Amino acid sequence: MHYMLHTFGCQMNVADAEVLAGHLENMGYSETTTEELADVILLITCCVREHAESKVYGKIGELYSLKQERPEIILGVGGCMPQQEDVASKLKQRFPYLDLVFGTHNLSSFPELFDQARSSGSTVVEVLHGVGGITENMPRVRRDNLKAWVTIMYGCTNFCTYCIVPYVRGQERSREMSAILTEICDLAERGYREVTLLGQNVNSYGKDLVTQPDFADLLQNIEQISGIERVRFMTSHPKDFSRKLIAVLASSKKICQHLHLPVQSGSNRILQAMNRGYSREHYIALVDEIRRSSPGAVLTTDIIVGFPGETAEDFGETLSLVREICFDAAFTFAYSPRSGTVAATWAEQLSKEEKKERLKRLNDMVNEIALERNMLLVDQIVEVLVEGPSKTDEAMLTGRTCGNKLVHFPSDPSVIGKILDVQITKAQTWSLFALPVGIPR
Repeated sequence: MHYMLHTFGCQMNVADAEVLAGHLENMGYSETTTEELADVILLITCCVREHAESKVYGKIGELYSLKQERPEIILGVGGCMPQQEDVASKLKQRFPYLDLVFGTHNLSSFPELFDQARSSGSTVVEVLHGVGGITENMPRVRRDNLKAWVTIMYGCTNFCTYCIVPYVRGQERSREMSAILTEICDLAERGYREVTLLGQNVNSYGKDLVTQPDFADLLQNIEQISGIERVRFMTSHPKDFSRKLIAVLASSKKICQHLHLPVQSGSNRILQAMNRGYSREHYIALVDEIRRSSPGAVLTTDIIVGFPGETAEDFGETLSLVREICFDAAFTFAYSPRSGTVAATWAEQLSKEEKKERLKRLNDMVNEIALERNMLLVDQIVEVLVEGPSKTDEAMLTGRTCGNKLVHFPSDPSVIGKILDVQITKAQTWSLFALPVGIPR
């Protein structure tokens, strides 16, 4: 018996998919990458943007013919989409051939729901809207034996006016530090060399715990774990980025100097309308302080264009901030109204044409700056963690710098999983080329 997972959206969904895979393998299923061989197909969905939802609906439609040919196959939809009001029932009505629909809070009960779906003659729908506690020690199948996702907290309580996440992921809940450290120690013993800490806002970690450790405390404890060479984290909220955290980053030998710090807009008026909790001036001052403490820091961000009421002047302020900060990369999006969020009800919605034009202008600038930043690395010697063969050239290996830059270089497969010094020879917008100059370790 085989299972197949289609995962959409963010790294939190990737981590959830690892848990679902763990449950299925405990039930005797093994993974396949071929739909025709699958006895179970699950879609772990995202609803942050309309495009993500459209891809899910399209995929469910594609699976209809497979279900007709093999009625015994189990088709399930989980993740954030069913967690939205009325979406689970709509999925059941629109796609009656689905066997299971479940939400983000149902991971621990998945085996029971799956058994119901196998024995039921109709769609099983189970979406918990009340947020309970955190279930530890769920089974997990990790997709990599070198790098691992480690969720440190769930949910979000920021309620940005454009964002559906607090409604589908619930309020912030932090894992106990001891549980996180135990998980990372186990990963180190199994040979993992890099961990990425996940949370909707990692900077607010610990505020809901009785002992109230903060994110900087957690990082300092992870620093002491032998075997782990690199520690990454995402995502950081600018309003909660403390001076203590800046100091820990500057003094650490393991925390990667790559900070994903979403700014969303360069206009104070739009930032206030978004309920982001900081100003343009605050963000710039924060970046200045980070770069003074950690001069080699690589900074990436998220930016939304076409937010309701965004004027040409507001958009111009975003462009000027992007040029002033000089981000190494940016994930850019045209505003997508999400039902249930505050901003979706506002009258001043921009046309698709306006949003498309602004997004192109922004992307042109982001790409230009990204290339400029990468060009600065040419001739420099950097460390990369060697991940494996290049996806585009079998003769090359790929690795990532501490700053999360993708590097291609010729070398022997024996260095995969090791840290290697390479000298950058060529820069492109989204990747670098290099030659090995050191002994792998």
